[in-house]
Amino acid sequence: MENTEIKIARFSSCRGVAFEINPNRINPFAIVSPTKQEQIRTWLWLPWTRTNSFKVLPQPQTISPTRSRGSSHFCDIDIDASDVEVEFIAELQDIEKSDKTNGAKVQKLLSRTDPPKRSRLSIILLDQGFTFYKGLFMVCMALNLVALALSAAGYFPYAKTRATLFSIGNILALTLCRSEAVLRVVFWLAVKIIGRPCVSLGIKTATTSFLQSVGGIHSGCGVSSMAWIVYSLVLTLKNKEKTSPEIIGVAFTVFSLILLSSLAAFPLVRHLHHNAFERIHRFAGWMALLLLWLFILLSKSYEPSSQTYDLTMSKVVKKQEFWFTLVITILIIIPWLSVRKVQVCVSAPSSHASIIRFEGGVKAGLLGRVSPSPLSEWHAFGIISDGKKEHMMLAGAVGDFTKSLISTPPKHLWVRTMHFAGLPYLVNLYQRVLLVATGSGICVFLSFLLQPSKADVSLIWVAKDIELNFGKEITELVNKYPKEKVMVHDTALSGRPNVAEMSVDAAVRWNVEVVIVTSNPEGSRDVLRACKRANIPAFGPIWDS
Repeated sequence: MENTEIKIARFSSCRGVAFEINPNRINPFAIVSPTKQEQIRTWLWLPWTRTNSFKVLPQPQTISPTRSRGSSHFCDIDIDASDVEVEFIAELQDIEKSDKTNGAKVQKLLSRTDPPKRSRLSIILLDQGFTFYKGLFMVCMALNLVALALSAAGYFPYAKTRATLFSIGNILALTLCRSEAVLRVVFWLAVKIIGRPCVSLGIKTATTSFLQSVGGIHSGCGVSSMAWIVYSLVLTLKNKEKTSPEIIGVAFTVFSLILLSSLAAFPLVRHLHHNAFERIHRFAGWMALLLLWLFILLSKSYEPSSQTYDLTMSKVVKKQEFWFTLVITILIIIPWLSVRKVQVCVSAPSSHASIIRFEGGVKAGLLGRVSPSPLSEWHAFGIISDGKKEHMMLAGAVGDFTKSLISTPPKHLWVRTMHFAGLPYLVNLYQRVLLVATGSGICVFLSFLLQPSKADVSLIWVAKDIELNFGKEITELVNKYPKEKVMVHDTALSGRPNVAEMSVDAAVRWNVEVVIVTSNPEGSRDVLRACKRANIPAFGPIWDS
């Protein structure tokens, strides 16, 4: 009997309260005093695993359950430090020690220490490896550097005489890649043309990678534009007699503003001081555009022979720089023409999230921006809508603005009525799609469950205390979708799952073409890596998306 091992079945109630049934007792629910032998050695019961529903390890009485770190598989929702999951994961290490009195062997149970938690920024910058985004950035830089080198060597005279035009051309390209109006049209055309069943999956995934990563062109052209400005200034300073100090001063100021804007967009600054980045990027860009107009007017009206300015619009409009700058200006103005202050209804199902309601239906896959102050900050959220009379946004309480929605719900907010397309919109490219969301990331996918869609979508949603944190309404919206196509995992009841493994298994079971995930950087990275190993196309948010 000394080594007899009794297996006890472990169950969980609907509230996640664990209880055990011992079939060897007369009353399986009775609580009895431990025998003397049981006092010497107790047993630690671990949760079920994939291969075995029972797992028994000897446990000295001095050992207590260890508390794990908060789950990393949550998107845009705070988890209180005092309310973490209890994780019974341990390693058994036998350490034989001779006891002087009875020579007994003592088994010591050591808790496994979690690896140091990686910062969000290190995951974004270091763990993604070589991405399509970085590839587009390098291509833009390489093309511009080759053109610069050929121009400096005298093999590209057109660029040498029009260095300013090349700089403005790069600014035009980076503006196009960030224009929500242009991208909305491009995404729509991609879905209409490439989203047909006859188009191969390879072309569709390549299109998705490109459209998701156009920010790489934006960044590459931004750096390249500064290189061309420097090259233009060097050429100008070599021929000071053909220009004026005012023109040189304006050109140098434009360069300084673009440099400031680029430095503010550097991942480290953008991650740690996002509001400062947004304001610097916006106002420095606007000032640079105004000074660019001044530069064009001055440079095209200057007469070197008389050192005077003769401004005639007929002369200016014939220059390519004028038309490039005009298009840039129009593209920047368009989104601001749709800014409105609208009435909203904000409710908070919990202290972790809020729901913002607006009038008017919105097509599935589109995203929206809201702001308490349109000149200082804008916040993008997924849109939940049945496409009819209203739409809403689910905002996890992770920042000052989203927390203020819960503490002091506003009656009005500024919005851009022109919604923009992102990765969720490209669900319509495919025939069968698995959507994976954690926490409040569910908001970008819910519309596909409420509206008719070209794609046959299946859903995995992993979150903690779902009905408590997100409210009954969100839960009911998910429950309306066919049960055989939805997998909802509440970590408060079922523990923290391996979301990556769960996603791969579901993708194989539902025979999907592609997996699209919305989670935090670590969660998205894990799912994408697992799908890549399983040769399943998968896409998730990138840091510049």
